[in-house]
Amino acid sequence: METDVESPEAETPEEAVIAHYRLSDSKYGSRAERNAIYNAERAMAAAVEKAGVGEVDGNEFGGGEAVLYAYGKDAEPLFKVMEPTLRGLPFRPAHVVLRQGSREAQSRVDL
Repeated sequence: METDVESPEAETPEEAVIAHYRLSDSKYGSRAERNAIYNAERAMAAAVEKAGVGEVDGNEFGGGEAVLYAYGKDAEPLFKVMEPTLRGLPFRPAHVVLRQGSREAQSRVDL
């Protein structure tokens, strides 16, 4: 008896937009800085959902830095939706890492 076995489909790797912001102290930044990051995160989550390009997945604070994470099928349109809010945050230095296709395929955008 012969059976057809489907080969596993190669999954398209999820791409990412990872934004890094330097905060005012060496720990978690001020309350006002954290609130600004939280507000920006909510605004970007709504815009990303409306555009249907992925999802804003959260944040990390520590070591004087805030990091925001977003994932989708294509990092370029995801970044385009997030870019105005990312550039609007006042914390510098700041940059975004676009992870495309694999962890090795990354590009950096200074904000």
